[in-house]
Amino acid sequence: MDVLGVMVGLALLFGIAMVALVVVGVVKAARSVGEKMERHEANARRAVENAALKAKTFTKPGPQGQISAVRLRLRTSLDGTRQVLESGLAQDGQLGESLALLRRLDAHATELDGELRILEREPDAGRIAAKLPELRERAERITHSAETMRWAAQDRMHRFADDELSRLSQECESEAGALRHWDASGNAVPGGAGPAAGAFNGASGASGAPGAASGAAAGREHAQRAGLTDGKGRPSAEELLGLADPLVRLADRLRKPSTGSSAG
Repeated sequence: MDVLGVMVGLALLFGIAMVALVVVGVVKAARSVGEKMERHEANARRAVENAALKAKTFTKPGPQGQISAVRLRLRTSLDGTRQVLESGLAQDGQLGESLALLRRLDAHATELDGELRILEREPDAGRIAAKLPELRERAERITHSAETMRWAAQDRMHRFADDELSRLSQECESEAGALRHWDASGNAVPGGAGPAAGAFNGASGASGAPGAASGAAAGREHAQRAGLTDGKGRPSAEELLGLADPLVRLADRLRKPSTGSSAG
């Protein structure tokens, strides 16, 4: 019974743990989906607001149009800087500090945009004329700071791309040099003299072959004349009887012309 109770308890604990994991996963998934939806909703709302500001810039002359132009330029500058920094963050981690500064700058821009929105609804033209230069000057400072970071980030990414391209070009040149690297003797056929030596040896062998053949034929003829062989390479009867040497000497003496006959 105790073992059964322990097993039931473990099964219950396992079931509770699985349910907790499922609940945590569902909550995280729902939160992630909610954050994405909020981000897309904020981007869509911002795009609609920018389009409305652009329309007011062209349709409402006077202070109202000027305020809309200031708000639109402020938003466009910050959005462009954010896109540049976020796109280069994966390749350059140092841009994370720039993004942190941009968030602080965005907080000031949001506050300024709220003041400009309130001033846009102000019915008193004198109040608008008095406050607009100050707000425009703050907007210019924020815009200049955002543009400075954006241009610096663009120059940094361009410089890194140039450096990477220079290193890649040097590596390609080195590889090309390695592929073209050979010794001065590499122009010759591998194996030293190669075909030339073989041709020379073949020629010398060919020229030496007739001499060797003629020498062997002369030796056989001389042996036949001396009576040492029977013409088929077998020893003759004179050789077997031990008369080969006297007969050879006699044949040599007969071939030599006598001095007396030549003199007479």
